[in-house]
Amino acid sequence: MNEDFWLIVPVAVVWAVLAVAYAVAPWGDMIGYAWVWGFGSLLFAGLAALLARGRLRTAPDATAPDTRQP
Repeated sequence: MNEDFWLIVPVAVVWAVLAVAYAVAPWGDMIGYAWVWGFGSLLFAGLAALLARGRLRTAPDATAPDTRQP
């Protein structure tokens, strides 16, 4: 995986945790924030999935010559 994927995944996890925290908060009017954080976590999770999918699609070509210096 590339570094973009590993930077986005923790953001999605934090947003999901915040969504759960706001959903179960003892004060009553925070449920609207849970929807916002939950939607944001889904957006970041979708972005991470697209990054992972794009990385798999652009895997290095095995037939290309190795141009790295020894």
